[in-house]
Amino acid sequence: MFRSLASVDYRIWFAGALVSNIGTWMQRTAQDWIVLTQLSDHDAVAVGITMALQLGPQLLLVPLSGLVADRFDRRRTLMVTQGAMALLGAALGVVLLLGIAQLWTVYLFALLLGIASAFDAPVRQTFVSELVGGSNVANAVALNSASFNAARTIGPAVAGILVAAIGAGWVFIVNAASFAAVLTSLFFIRPSRLFRTPRPPRAKGQLLEGFRYVRGRPDLLVIFAIVFVIGTLGFNYQIFTSTMTTIEFGEGSTAFGVLTSIMAIGSVVGALVTASRDRPRIRTVVLASGGFGLAALVAAVMPTYWSFAAATICIAFCGQLIMTMANGTVQTTTSPAMRGRVMALYMAIFMGGTPIGAPIVGWVADALGPRYGLGLAAIAGFAAFALGAVWLRRRRAADLPTGALSVDDVRDELAADEAEARAA
Repeated sequence: MFRSLASVDYRIWFAGALVSNIGTWMQRTAQDWIVLTQLSDHDAVAVGITMALQLGPQLLLVPLSGLVADRFDRRRTLMVTQGAMALLGAALGVVLLLGIAQLWTVYLFALLLGIASAFDAPVRQTFVSELVGGSNVANAVALNSASFNAARTIGPAVAGILVAAIGAGWVFIVNAASFAAVLTSLFFIRPSRLFRTPRPPRAKGQLLEGFRYVRGRPDLLVIFAIVFVIGTLGFNYQIFTSTMTTIEFGEGSTAFGVLTSIMAIGSVVGALVTASRDRPRIRTVVLASGGFGLAALVAAVMPTYWSFAAATICIAFCGQLIMTMANGTVQTTTSPAMRGRVMALYMAIFMGGTPIGAPIVGWVADALGPRYGLGLAAIAGFAAFALGAVWLRRRRAADLPTGALSVDDVRDELAADEAEARAA
């Protein structure tokens, strides 16, 4: 389960990222809270717009961000993007402390942060393959998810307490300071020990090459379709947790932070289960989609705060299986020279659906109630399950075309290629 930690560089990265992720979850919790309760009158649409602005650039900048991930030194690029996000967090914290923040101010910072994140995400995802290489990539991806969600069990609860005690502005300042950990880890990682892949030479059509590559891979297409459906209407956790906490159960910021931390328990378990597997499988993604829909449906009818909190653990567990298995499959079956562009497209589809879905879910939560917003998540899960089940059934029924490769064949060939490149 923890085999990637045998790499000293991965241990350095893991430690720095964990500290930074705690700060990130603190900021996310504080941002959603001030938008919902201080800068609007419990307007779920405002939370949805904030999410859309922060995640929308993932979709719009995908050709350019993917090419950056493949063409430029990933370690140095991460230093730039992580530094930019630290400065943005600090600036918004100062604005809040000065008492001059308005809703449009948070919208602007969310957009700028989204632009920085659009370049950061594919580089950060593919940087993992340079830290461990070969057969440990999927395990490292799963442990990264475990780190991210372990931070989620701590950050939101701390943020809820700090918001109530000293105000949201200081939470943003703490998050900005937490970026020092990941920047320090990047400084101490030795470039000579990285499992680098050859950078593609300059050529025409590179921006669109990732689209053409994915179009020729039906297995990637079905994963992207599942991730888009659930990412658009299902992974709007901030809206579900904030509106259910305040509107349905009448609780405050501390309860909101605790709920987010409880939900993260399921995510951590899901990531560790994935890390214990020898390789990611599409079948697990499909089954987890059905489980996600069922868990969301159960959560929508829970009568109390604590019963709802228990149901969110199941939502997060299934959601994490979907994310880590899909991410691992994409990374381990994609040509190293194309990995950055394909991962940029994956992240754009995963995160880019939120600008479409978050305002819709927010409107439903405002107009009909938060429970109906969870109903949309349940529908998304069942739809993704049906889509994946039909594809698996057809793949089983039909023989592979002449010359075609199965997912396992592609993975084995890529592992051999990387081994030869490393030996050379």
